[in-house]
Amino acid sequence: MNLREAPNGVTHDHFDWSPIVGRPPIEWPDQRRLAVCVVVSIEYFEAQPPSGTFQTPDGTLWLGHRPSPDIPTLSHRAYGHRVGVFRVLDALRLHGIRPTVAIDAISAEKYPFEVEECARSACEFVAHGIAATRVITNALEEDEENAYITTSLERVSLATGVTPVGWLSPSRSESVHTPQLLASHGLRYVCDWSNDEQPYRMTTRGGELLALPMSLELEDTYACVERGMPINAYGAMVIEAINELESDREQGGRLLALHVHPWLIGQPFRIGTFEGILRRLAQSRDIWLATGREIVDWYAGVSSQ
Repeated sequence: MNLREAPNGVTHDHFDWSPIVGRPPIEWPDQRRLAVCVVVSIEYFEAQPPSGTFQTPDGTLWLGHRPSPDIPTLSHRAYGHRVGVFRVLDALRLHGIRPTVAIDAISAEKYPFEVEECARSACEFVAHGIAATRVITNALEEDEENAYITTSLERVSLATGVTPVGWLSPSRSESVHTPQLLASHGLRYVCDWSNDEQPYRMTTRGGELLALPMSLELEDTYACVERGMPINAYGAMVIEAINELESDREQGGRLLALHVHPWLIGQPFRIGTFEGILRRLAQSRDIWLATGREIVDWYAGVSSQ
């Protein structure tokens, strides 16, 4: 069957189905085989989220639902702001890797010192909603979600001094309206989807929106919290993925968007594994280490030729 005549295979209209074997090859700068973007999430967990808001079950860590205020979970997550993020940024600077920092509105406002440290690492700031305890669902009316996105963008822009062009929803949460609304706000790309190894164009009425697919299985929280993977096994898994993605070039350059959380990967018994991953990335001449914006801008240019 001609691939262009194949059934769409998706249950929504956010993008068309596109098998990687049917695409023109992508070439990254200097003929690099793999583009890598390290995404660091900086998130705020509220002790008392507003009435009617929702958070995903992983917000309660390993401890299950506890009486409010949940001090073990709240203080564990606050460790990322007080200690973990600086350890993660130091590791990235040591290996010359500029992070893409997904920061929510409350974190950006409450932790200006953290924002300054991220800027010192020449990061790209991506809008990350309002708080980790306020995810997006279909329970939001379209105008409510539009106001949510507006609020996040305005507050993150004011606190960081830059207007984000990328978006990562808290817990990758979306409603049926999210891609359309993001595009209408002029956002360039979204990181919520994990369904590919190359960027791709989404279908919106509000303008062009690109997906920067971010691996779910290689995300530190999914691997180490939800699957209970030991940190050494996690590190080996990420490096195995890098090896495979570097060598699998038949369809052109591949992408690895690696998502980490300072409250988890910044722990003293995990940071060494993260540093080993960064060392592997920095030592390869076949890897393009870039920010999310650099990757989608390059993709948009070469894919339109």
